Amino acid sequence: MGNRTGPLAGVRIVEMAGVGPGPMCAMLLADLGATIVRVDRREPVELGIRRPEHLNLLNRNREVLRVDLKDPAEKAVVLGLIGQADALIEGFRPGTMERLGLGPAQCHARNPKLVYGRMTGWGQDGPRAMTAGHDINYISITGALAAIGPRGGPPVPPLNLVGDYAGGALYLAMGILAAILSARTTGQGQVVDAAICDGTASLMTTFHGLAEAGSHVLERGENILDGGAPYYGVYECADGGWMAVGPIERRFEAQMLDILGIDRATMPPRDERERWPEGRSIVGAAFRTRSRAAWEAAFAGSDACVSPVLDLAEAVTEPHLVARGTYVEIDGLRQPGPAPRFSGTPCGLPQGPAVPNNRRALGEWLSDAELAALPASVLAD
Repeated sequence: MGNRTGPLAGVRIVEMAGVGPGPMCAMLLADLGATIVRVDRREPVELGIRRPEHLNLLNRNREVLRVDLKDPAEKAVVLGLIGQADALIEGFRPGTMERLGLGPAQCHARNPKLVYGRMTGWGQDGPRAMTAGHDINYISITGALAAIGPRGGPPVPPLNLVGDYAGGALYLAMGILAAILSARTTGQGQVVDAAICDGTASLMTTFHGLAEAGSHVLERGENILDGGAPYYGVYECADGGWMAVGPIERRFEAQMLDILGIDRATMPPRDERERWPEGRSIVGAAFRTRSRAAWEAAFAGSDACVSPVLDLAEAVTEPHLVARGTYVEIDGLRQPGPAPRFSGTPCGLPQGPAVPNNRRALGEWLSDAELAALPASVLAD
């Protein structure tokens, strides 16, 4: 993948090929400059939702090494890479890596400073640890799924953003980086047990506090941040488009009402929850009088906290995101660029998912002499 730039340039990570949060974590770290090799099976098993490999964007920015881990020579090569690595990412069921001879004990014997990142839905232990699951299952037991959805309606899956990517990938990335810092101070690596259910529960911390304070009720669609309040939610426009409304602060809500042409005196008191549906009806009626484009123009430049609800195709052309360069083009595909941004060690433009090439993948880690000494079977793609 060439010379790496970004704050993690020089960090080396071995990623065991997986699906969802593991690849997302690896992409985030690679986007920030880490050199990562993705270790896959010789004959990859289809994982997750089917798509062409060049469109599996979470696999961008790293080389792919295909090996047979049942072959001692090929497993020895992987162990050699682990011996050089700062961290390892794996997302198998508990015990799988141990059966492959690549568990924490074996890897730490080779590399005591290794950070061993384990990504699972349920964690390494507990009654559910050995059962299958997906994002929707992990967020369902934490109260997160139950809290999302319309009043009187069913819970609504928030894509797989809350579990896989927020509670999983981001927490694993944070854990790996924290453990790398610790290893550089202490000389000792450790295991990072990143369970999506744990991360999602952590994300719900604020709402536990609000519930104890009586400011958040368990019913969906009857709270400030779940669309219950007139000043926080989405409203349909005359053309079927939608506007997102979020003026929680009174002074911002006043601007919203003025732009909508609503007399503030006609709105029910903000603190009377039982009258929120009445307030939503008033605001909704106003939004239905004009198109989304007309309301977008009316609210432009204001502090009313109102914005259009854009789909994926519209988002890549949104003027603010275009001005910031939020989306980049890689191999002809528009996609989100690296985030966050760094003033002193800026990240480079990512490269798309790599075609498996063992020689090229190992060339980032081994010298020419070390490559020449490998069995021919290892270098075969």
